[in-house]
Amino acid sequence: MRIQNRGRGEEGRERITLVPETVDDLWHLSHVLEPGDRVSGDTTRRIQRDDEQMRDTGGEREHMYVTISVDDVEFARFANRLRVGGEIIGCSREDQLGHHHTLNVEERAEIEIEKRFKPDQIQRIEEAEEATENPDVAIATVEEGEAYIHTVQQYGTEEYASFNRPTGKGEYARPRSELFDELGSALTHLDPDAIILAGPGFTKQDARDYIVENFRDLEERITVVDTSSAGDRGVHEVLKRGAVDEVQAETRIAREAELIDRLTEQIAAGNKATYGIDATAEAADFGAVETLLVLDERLREERQGRGEWDRDANEVIESVEQKGGEVVVFSAEFAPGEQLKNLGGIAAVLRYRLE
Repeated sequence: MRIQNRGRGEEGRERITLVPETVDDLWHLSHVLEPGDRVSGDTTRRIQRDDEQMRDTGGEREHMYVTISVDDVEFARFANRLRVGGEIIGCSREDQLGHHHTLNVEERAEIEIEKRFKPDQIQRIEEAEEATENPDVAIATVEEGEAYIHTVQQYGTEEYASFNRPTGKGEYARPRSELFDELGSALTHLDPDAIILAGPGFTKQDARDYIVENFRDLEERITVVDTSSAGDRGVHEVLKRGAVDEVQAETRIAREAELIDRLTEQIAAGNKATYGIDATAEAADFGAVETLLVLDERLREERQGRGEWDRDANEVIESVEQKGGEVVVFSAEFAPGEQLKNLGGIAAVLRYRLE
């Protein structure tokens, strides 16, 4: 994320002009924008011509600059864009005022946001700006007959490639070098800035030796980590152990994996933890919350008036911050977020046990 300008808008709102530079940035913005916000940017719009001499072609598209009052926001990950829909309240063509329009925000497209930003939303934008400087990381996990590559995104991890064929002995077996060669070729094609190579036993070290010998450009990027398995479970172990943090400072999902494990351990022991909106809000009122865990998806629903909580989410967050607690907004796209969702979308690690 690149912040171009910050200033004051109308009626006490803040105005930020920014450029999303990655799909991650678009995902962050989907959790910042809310109904009633004002978003401005360049777009195209189909214009109906009122000309009897022209054949009806269903309208022609014209470039224009619009400001819309936001009604809905959708992060279209696989289209690499953020769809922001709402009523046009400002436009280079006055005859388009009052019409509904969808602004398709893409990477490297400048937009202006005017709203009353909440502290966690400003924090999200600033963290996205800092993350622009972080290296791209790939996690390669390997064991006998299996290899996987996952890319690390701010909204979670995604499987980039998988190879699953038997090695060793047997009619359908093949040399291990073929598996390692496929893995090395895929990593070369992906071309990440850093590679964490993980898995159980000695297979990962053998894979590293093969890749270093045959794909020399990758040698200095590889860090080897022990895990008990490959695939999704192996990736979770890598994140939990903080291996990604060593090459990508302040990795969001590694922090979430660590926190959710700490929370579940405290819940299992019946100690310093609570979950669900009522119990968590009560803990916040007592000043007992050390770290508040809240799901971005649920927080957005509550702020848009579509939630089911009896307590105001913003008031709970403000109470925790005023009393010195930390607030961590979890991504619904990653496994720790799924665990938090199953606990009601909000939970807390406490300073002391509540009776």
